[in-house]
Amino acid sequence: MALVGSALLRWSARLIADRAKATWPRRRRSVIVSVLEVAASRKAETPAIGTLNEGALHAQLKDWYRRQGDRVEQVVDGFVVDLVRGNLLVEIQTGSFAPLRRKLDLLTRRHRVRLVAPVPLVRRIIRLSDQGEMLSVRRSPRRGRVEDIFSLLVSIPSLLCCPRFDLELILSHQDELRAYRQGQAYRRHGWVVVGRRLVSVERSIRIDSPSAAASLLPPGLPDLFDTAQLAEAASIERRLAQQMTYCLRAMGVLDTPGKRGNAILHRRVESQWTPAR
Repeated sequence: MALVGSALLRWSARLIADRAKATWPRRRRSVIVSVLEVAASRKAETPAIGTLNEGALHAQLKDWYRRQGDRVEQVVDGFVVDLVRGNLLVEIQTGSFAPLRRKLDLLTRRHRVRLVAPVPLVRRIIRLSDQGEMLSVRRSPRRGRVEDIFSLLVSIPSLLCCPRFDLELILSHQDELRAYRQGQAYRRHGWVVVGRRLVSVERSIRIDSPSAAASLLPPGLPDLFDTAQLAEAASIERRLAQQMTYCLRAMGVLDTPGKRGNAILHRRVESQWTPAR
């Protein structure tokens, strides 16, 4: 029995070692590819299809936003900041704002901070094979809007009340790269977003106060309105209208004087707050 147990242990150890050897080149190759992807995004104005990841979009935006004299990847108060422009700290974020909540809260206590975020107005959806070859290209039927930023602001809704913080929106055209992964992305039938690429920039919009954020409300709203009326006036989805009112209430430029049936009513509040310069 002891001999059988010993043989079984030796066989298990050999099997684990063989599997490790078989997968090591694959892991090493994936690391090399990731490094090459970021390097290509920094060196090439129009990188090759299939050589991008989310970090590449971030690098492209940082290169586009950078000005002469800016310092890159500086450590400030224990945090790595994308750009330092004089006494202004610039942080570029291509995804959710939630991971930046603590960082921005601490940095704005002592420094001027600008959060730069891309808003894709137009997207091309590019499907790639497992080898990175382009299979198809189509334009997304959904056109982005400035109001889309409120779906991200819900993570930090009151930060615009800080006089040392502002938000800059980069209205852009992007390519969205997708690859097929069986069993994933059910709604997209297995096509997973594996990267994004900056194609061009139309313009940028600076939001530096709660009043500036409130200016994104559509004209023609009644004095008292609910989110259904806001969605109709702005031609946006009801959920985005709810996110807008949530953020604007947190900034103090909307209040809720009552209800109409089950619908919460909102009303503009004139803000006397102005950002410090």
